Amino acid sequence: MAETSLITRRSPVTPSSVDAANRTVRVTWSTGAAVLREDFQGPFQEVLSLDPAHVRLDALIGASVLDSHQQNGLRNVLGVVTDAGIAHALGWAVVKFSSRPDVEPFWVDVKDGVIRHLSVGYSVEKWSETTTAGKRVKTAIAWTPREISFVAMPADAGATVRANPMTTEPAEVVTTPAPALETRAAVNTEIRALVRSFNLDTAVADGLIDRAASADEARLAVMAELEKRQATAPRIRTDSITVGTSHDDPATRAAWMGEALYTRIDPAFSPSDPARQYVGLTLPEMGREILRLRGISTIGMAAGSVITRSLHSSSDFAIILGDTVGRTLRKAYEAAPSGIRQLARQVTVKDFRAKTAIQLGEAPTLEKVNEHGEFASGTMAEAKESYKADTFGRIIGITRQAMVNDDLGAFSDLSRRFGQAAAEFEAQFLVDLIEQNAGTGPTMDDTHPLFHAAHANLASAAGVPSETTLSAGRLAMRKQTGLSGSLVRVTPKFILLPAELETTTEKVLAAISPAKSADVNVFSGALTCVVEPRLSSATRWYITGAPEEIDGLEYCYLEGAPGPQIESRNGFEVDGVQIRVRLDYGAGFTDWRGWHCNQGA
Repeated sequence: MAETSLITRRSPVTPSSVDAANRTVRVTWSTGAAVLREDFQGPFQEVLSLDPAHVRLDALIGASVLDSHQQNGLRNVLGVVTDAGIAHALGWAVVKFSSRPDVEPFWVDVKDGVIRHLSVGYSVEKWSETTTAGKRVKTAIAWTPREISFVAMPADAGATVRANPMTTEPAEVVTTPAPALETRAAVNTEIRALVRSFNLDTAVADGLIDRAASADEARLAVMAELEKRQATAPRIRTDSITVGTSHDDPATRAAWMGEALYTRIDPAFSPSDPARQYVGLTLPEMGREILRLRGISTIGMAAGSVITRSLHSSSDFAIILGDTVGRTLRKAYEAAPSGIRQLARQVTVKDFRAKTAIQLGEAPTLEKVNEHGEFASGTMAEAKESYKADTFGRIIGITRQAMVNDDLGAFSDLSRRFGQAAAEFEAQFLVDLIEQNAGTGPTMDDTHPLFHAAHANLASAAGVPSETTLSAGRLAMRKQTGLSGSLVRVTPKFILLPAELETTTEKVLAAISPAKSADVNVFSGALTCVVEPRLSSATRWYITGAPEEIDGLEYCYLEGAPGPQIESRNGFEVDGVQIRVRLDYGAGFTDWRGWHCNQGA
């Protein structure tokens, strides 16, 4: 776990300190109680130090109060933290609820005691690790509470809303230790207050007082009771988006298992530290772990039953396999060769509406300022081309039988093929684009096809690549004019050709050591050969400029989703897991001046 990872810890809430007039409630967001966590070294007790010197409260005051840590939109903000501090070894805060109509049901449930739990999100900047009675204890000695959420189930089971009236609580953070207790009566009072604040049975306080326990002994005993309560508390999963990394969230553990599973497919992959504990587990073994985390015993359960029960009880296998397939597919997609794609420029679009590329003409030439100091006005011509992104996709089914058999090869091969197919689809899409209209390309905004005499980019003398045909094509590109008729600087960079012309063209572009100047190969090193076997014509070839220097072929992905995207769920059409591969993609030509076509002999 990274030192600055945001973690969540959940706490119960009671309505005993609700101020209905001001729509506020006082909550205890931490008692410092030990919470069982687990990392790649194994289980450990996590303790949040409530020494004021160890806690940075400035980020909490003014922070948002959320619904189950959901941060995808302002509608999930329920209120704001107006005050916070540390008093009597407890972290407290005052939460003010919004008056929005959609927040009113939450506010009513808090007042009525229906919503009783909260969770604090925090980051840890520094840990102190010790071993007590053979158990690892990691204490956060530099940490920052960052937000508070109302949730379904607490982890810090002893923290509650303070029972004292709002007007009697201290308004500032306590930064000095509480004074030492001097009498037995004071110790007993502190014990009863401690037990009451954690909602423990009064018998716990009576037992501590009967044996004349000190205040420190009482705190340790209360902590032990809280750990006992936490160990027996039912595990409840809430399908919510958690800020940062929630170590209580089964979805997070499922993602770690996905990393571990991918390690078996690609041994060169390095999983994150939390995922290492699952490396080497088979799919049925992961199923047992999924059920164990939900409190379901798997003793005597066969592998097939484990998989079936896991599929029916949660969506964890969909997350695990979706993560693994996604990594395999992405690697195959990125490794798949594509000749034509390197000649196009990649962009992103915000939506599926047509993307319009505006072509600005050349700036007007400068003219001499007359003797009266007047400047002549000029205009710039413009034109436009457009295309749009569309959605493409397929569904992969991973059967229950393959999962029971732990058959990684079956679905890794399938996902690898889908990655290659996605790259193949994109390349073929570009090839189909330039081969429209019987090889003359798509129709442009001026109603002419891409390659046309009116665009001065279609060779009048067809032939195979040679010094003559290459010279003619290069000259035509150098002579291209803009919208205003002025020359446009186009530097030929690539020659795109079918596989049938590869050998012939390589000979033409080969470097030689000439005996006389007439034998010099002027095209040696001047053009880069790009072979595209998907081209349907065995004779047609192209010269292009560099896509970063001049507009021409362009392809786009939807913003935030470059390349194929993965979604997964437990199957309905198949007995197992379904994984959907989606690609939001489009392509078009935004200008013709950077491309030249020769129909070939």
